[in-house]
Amino acid sequence: MGVRVAGRQETNRIRVVVAGATGWAGSALVTGIVEAADMELTGAISRSLAGRQLGEVLGFIDPAVEISGTTKQALASRPDVFVEYTDPSVARQNILEALDAGAHVVVGTSGLTDEDYDSIDRSAQEKRLGVLACGNFSITAVLMMKFSEMAAKWVKSWEVMDYASAGKVDAPSGTARELANRLAKVGLPDIRVAVEDTRGEKEARGASFGGTQVHSIRLPGFVLSIESLFGAEDERLSIRHDAGTSAKPYVAGGLLAIRQVSRLVGVHRGLDTVMDLN
Repeated sequence: MGVRVAGRQETNRIRVVVAGATGWAGSALVTGIVEAADMELTGAISRSLAGRQLGEVLGFIDPAVEISGTTKQALASRPDVFVEYTDPSVARQNILEALDAGAHVVVGTSGLTDEDYDSIDRSAQEKRLGVLACGNFSITAVLMMKFSEMAAKWVKSWEVMDYASAGKVDAPSGTARELANRLAKVGLPDIRVAVEDTRGEKEARGASFGGTQVHSIRLPGFVLSIESLFGAEDERLSIRHDAGTSAKPYVAGGLLAIRQVSRLVGVHRGLDTVMDLN
């Protein structure tokens, strides 16, 4: 892969730092940022590759960005937007450091809890900065969640299936959490037999998120899939999104989030908060 970006105006470009810039999704987004005429990649974070040139690692001709080993080092480039694409064990601290440095934040890391986001929201509100947290940057995945919200207004019984590869350690996925959060805003599903009244192993009924039962499947052969199942008398509705092995579907949504996050204050959940889907 060789990318050279020439003849771009240097003014009014969005300065971006990507944490997790050499990962599966992060590296694809970096490519999109480098190719975008209105953005400038000013920093990249990868603890295992700190000190190397990002272009050398990813095969770029440009830009000459040295990979940082810490968030603090990367934030010295004074970005407008910090993209968090690492691991839930460090994501919350990375986000808070970015907000302290005056950067808006786009979150692609899954596994952060509602408590994490409450803490992040307090910091963002105090600093009048935006945080856009997206369980999935795929436009088609966003549409799947929007369609599920629409269905929940009419079909009152539902559950969520969350599929991922055998090696995915967090459960449920960020997409499943986001979907359950959206469905909770519609209302509580009609569950005929309460989970606590289940005979046998209650855990077999999945975990409850805002009243929605979520079941996480982790098996070889899956990348990421999400399915909402709706049931009514003598009929069923399934709304499902399946991701392929490439990270390309997440780039357009990631770039959209970077462009729009500065218009927000506080935490906003879901890419559709900056999309016109009404």
